[in-house]
Amino acid sequence: MNTTELFLVAMLIVFTLPYLIWRLGHTEYWAPLVVVQIITGIVLGPGVLGAWLPGYYSAVFTPAVIQSLNSVAWWAVSLFVFIAGIELDLSQAWKHRRESGITAGLALGMPLLLGCVAAGVMLDFSSGWIGPQAQTWQFVAGVGMSCAVTALPILILFMEKLDILRRPIGQRILRYASLDDIAIWGVLALILLDWGRVGKQLAFLAAFALLALLLRKLMLRVPESDRWYLALIWLIACALGADWCGLHFMVGAFLAGAVIDAHWFNQEEMDTLRRHVLLVLMPVFFLSTGLRTQWGLPGDGGVATVFIAGAWLLLASVVGKLIGVHVAGRVLKWQPGEASLIGWLLQTKALIMIIFANVLLDKQVITSQTFTALLLMAVGSTMLTVPVVTPMLRRLQAVLMRSS
Repeated sequence: MNTTELFLVAMLIVFTLPYLIWRLGHTEYWAPLVVVQIITGIVLGPGVLGAWLPGYYSAVFTPAVIQSLNSVAWWAVSLFVFIAGIELDLSQAWKHRRESGITAGLALGMPLLLGCVAAGVMLDFSSGWIGPQAQTWQFVAGVGMSCAVTALPILILFMEKLDILRRPIGQRILRYASLDDIAIWGVLALILLDWGRVGKQLAFLAAFALLALLLRKLMLRVPESDRWYLALIWLIACALGADWCGLHFMVGAFLAGAVIDAHWFNQEEMDTLRRHVLLVLMPVFFLSTGLRTQWGLPGDGGVATVFIAGAWLLLASVVGKLIGVHVAGRVLKWQPGEASLIGWLLQTKALIMIIFANVLLDKQVITSQTFTALLLMAVGSTMLTVPVVTPMLRRLQAVLMRSS
């Protein structure tokens, strides 16, 4: 087969297999389609399919096919992160700033702290977890923040499924996750700060700030149909500038969206665009992510080591998030059970954490083995959310209407 045919074979697999598993296996309760797609991407990677059927794997996933898949994945994740930036709404967080600040700070800070401790223990065990271009603090902060991430877009999907998105409790959780989202990308930019290219990075940020002001004025003067074109041009320019200065194109994509107001666009069209990106493009990103997984440190315990590391990080993530939110609940005098409900919903990590880890891997802050462990942690954390939260919702009907 030529490269085009092999590319289409890979696309056929990545769209067909997860759908059949999800639909025929009735996995929606514990593993929505997006989670099945992530798991399928891991299974199709070199550590599983490549180890079981190396001949078939190498025949389909040639270097040319992998490069083609990566190109689609880059555009997919750029659009997805851009939309996530647009959908950030900090006005409500400012209105309820004391409650939002306390909850978001503790919900992020505690798992970050425990994640950093977990990362330090991993380094004591083996140096094979840290990437060749990383300083120790970058690795520790990167892994720690990975444990603290909440995936806002997937959280929205879950709360829609649970029928709480438009209720006061859902809007509260969105406020907390939105504040944490900004902190996540801020920490990532700090980790990626390159003193050898700090002049370029400062130049990019200065140009970005100036052009963002001009863009905001221009957006108000053009019809809505033109705003979509301007937004896409702006996205590409910001992603290019961020990658040129060493901050990574995903950081630029998020920044590009964060300075755009969601109310400039029709909300139904924005929701449709997000769903279509998830439907049409993001499965390719999941496959591309799976192709980057590696199992076992060189000379160090094989596959079991990565699974143990993933479970260790999952423990730090879950315990840290729950402790942080429970402390916030004590300070703010929440009702019994309220903190557990919010803490478990904020466990949702898939997508944004995977994107975050992809950046760390691209910049060689972590190794492929660490990336795989983080991927396992993200999948486990996300799969726990709906089964744990669903019975809670039946018991906590009064909590659902509290707006603060």
